[in-house]
Amino acid sequence: MLTHDQALSLLQAAREESTTLGVPMSFAVMDPSGHLVALIRMDGAPWISADVAQGKAWTAAAYGAPSAAQKAKMEPMPNFASAITTMTGGKFTPQTGAVPVYSDGTLLGALGGSGGTGQQDEDVCAAAVAACGYSLS
Repeated sequence: MLTHDQALSLLQAAREESTTLGVPMSFAVMDPSGHLVALIRMDGAPWISADVAQGKAWTAAAYGAPSAAQKAKMEPMPNFASAITTMTGGKFTPQTGAVPVYSDGTLLGALGGSGGTGQQDEDVCAAAVAACGYSLS
């Protein structure tokens, strides 16, 4: 599981990547059980992006895979996706923008972003994970 300091390092790396891109975002770090460890909303990021980043990170942590994988899986099954979202109290967010955080093959948690396009969110998160010395699998 990620420590609070490790989560803050991921947030800082994501913030730096987002600043380089010129797109203010929100970022959430979840533990492997989908509990929030740390959250940041950059100046200028949409207010709702903090909630969306948490949902994306929760989804990546739940499946140990990028949230984009659930987006692709759920596209032909919108009713099922809605049912899972309802069953999880709105946490399941099958949209591109979050990645798992692994170390030596162990899932430590997930980092989710929101504020740019889904692909920008995911690219920034993936770069932050790499910058902190972790992997996506």
